[in-house]
Order: sequence, then structure tokens, then C-alpha cells
Amino acid sequence: MVTPSIRLPIAVTSRFYIGVGLFIALMAAVGFWPTYFGPLLRGTLQTVPVIHFHATVYSGWLLLFIVQIVFASTGRLALHRKLGKVGIYYGFGLVVVGVFTALSRFASRVQAARLEEVSLPLAPIAPLSDMIVFPLFFGAAVLYRRKPEIHKRLMIVATTILLIAAVSRMTFLGTPVPLPVFLVVWFLPIFLAMGYDFITQRLIHPVYVIGLVGLFILRLRNYVGETDAWSDISRWMATFVS
Repeated sequence: MVTPSIRLPIAVTSRFYIGVGLFIALMAAVGFWPTYFGPLLRGTLQTVPVIHFHATVYSGWLLLFIVQIVFASTGRLALHRKLGKVGIYYGFGLVVVGVFTALSRFASRVQAARLEEVSLPLAPIAPLSDMIVFPLFFGAAVLYRRKPEIHKRLMIVATTILLIAAVSRMTFLGTPVPLPVFLVVWFLPIFLAMGYDFITQRLIHPVYVIGLVGLFILRLRNYVGETDAWSDISRWMATFVS
């Protein structure tokens, strides 16, 4: 016997997706509060301009993400599509900013190491790998923008990918954050969306399953960062960034 799906009012569905967008923004704020947003508001933050630029661009992405959810959920599809054209450029610009910031910080560390005549640091595998996986899901969301049921789920997965840095900074979860705890917290937006799908449709959309697999593989990058091969790549990259 097949259990029928539950058809909830459109208003309930709208509130759910808006809630997921706000929850993602909250996770980012909580993760970066101790090291960035908190000191910034207290006037005690000391960092380089590129970090402020990076934070502004990524905060802008979360704001755009929420606004787009609101437009789509409230039936303002013309505005959603119009802003979406800007969002396509913004999303891929996000990748450029992420890579630029990572390489800029790496260059600074390489220069400092050479001045102090110490061994060169490893290249930052975390942000570089983020900027490989994010555009895969975001690009798929762009390709499927005319299929809203797929598009909106791909956007949730793509934006959840960006939370990995925020969760890494949630020291109240442990130092370092235990891997099972890290994965559960990081996957929370997708888990919530999967639960909503199951409750309302009695199925879990394959986009979420693919997304979880992709995120889990991304988290395994730490093992790559500890290899001799990555050390060789880092030394090679150091010749170009300084």
C-alpha cells in the first residue's frame, strides 16, 4: 500500500523554504561571530582588506539567496527571474572571490615564511576545494532553472556547501569538532529539506542524496591535504603566488 503524499497549503511551503534560507544565514552568523562579526561590531577586528571584501561578498550571497526564496515563495516570479539573471553572475563571481582570497592569503604566508627562512606553508586545500564543488551544484541549478523542483533543491545544496567554513569555526561543538558532529550540523539544512520532502511527498528527492554524497566527499579533503602529493602541489603553487 502506497502512503499518499500530504498536500500542505502553499503558505506553509513558502514559510518552510524561507525558514531554511534564514536558518542557513543564522548558521553562517553563529559560525563566524567569534572570529569576524562579533569583533567587527565591537570595533576590535584587525584583518586585511581582502577578508572584509570576502565577507561582504559572501554575506551578500546569503542575502540574495533569501530574497530569491521570498520572491519565489510568494509568487513574484518575474522579480525572481529578473534578479536570478544577476544571481548567475554573482554566483560565479563568488567562486572568483573565493579563489582570489585563498591565493592572496597563501601568498602572504609564503612571503612571511621566506622572510623568516622557515618551511613554506601548505596551500589552503579547504577554500580551493569548496570553490570546485560549489560551482558544480550551482551550475546545475542554473541549467535546471526552468525546473523549479530541481532548481530550488540544488540551490539549497549549493549554499549549504558554503557553510563548511562556518561549522569549522563552531568551537562550542568541540576543538576540533568531532567528524560525526561536524557532518550532522553541516548537513542540517539538507536534512530539514529531506524531512519536509518525506513528510509532504513520502519521498526524498535524489538531489539531496547526491548533495549529501558530494558534501561528504568534500569533507574528506583533509586527508588529501596531509599527503606528500599536496605538499608538492603547494610548493609548485608557491612559485606563482609570490
